Amino acid sequence: RRFKVNRLLARRQMLVDVLHPGIACPSKEKISTTLSQLYNKDAKNIICYGFKTHFGGGKTSGFALIYDTLEDAKKFEPKFRLARKGLIEVKKAKENSRRSRKTKKTNAKKGKKK
Repeated sequence: RRFKVNRLLARRQMLVDVLHPGIACPSKEKISTTLSQLYNKDAKNIICYGFKTHFGGGKTSGFALIYDTLEDAKKFEPKFRLARKGLIEVKKAKENSRRSRKTKKTNAKKGKKK
């Protein structure tokens, strides 16, 4: 719908309207492959996000960013979107449960060891 060439961020940005009467909303991968065929770019350089289905179904709107190169995408795109796309690995910190943190805290107050 709206199309803008952003040379500073080395990308094209646009609003995307997807018409899908009678079927469920297509996946972001399917949308990015369709856009890659339209704009002759690699599907890895296309980031789709923010899709909302209109009431009653049949139409979905969202945003798409088409980067010139994969390095530009990695440079300017937020890390969570790159992780969603599978372009980077995100390390997860070891998650302690609330209960174990609480018992560790009370044991430290009492002077006990594990």
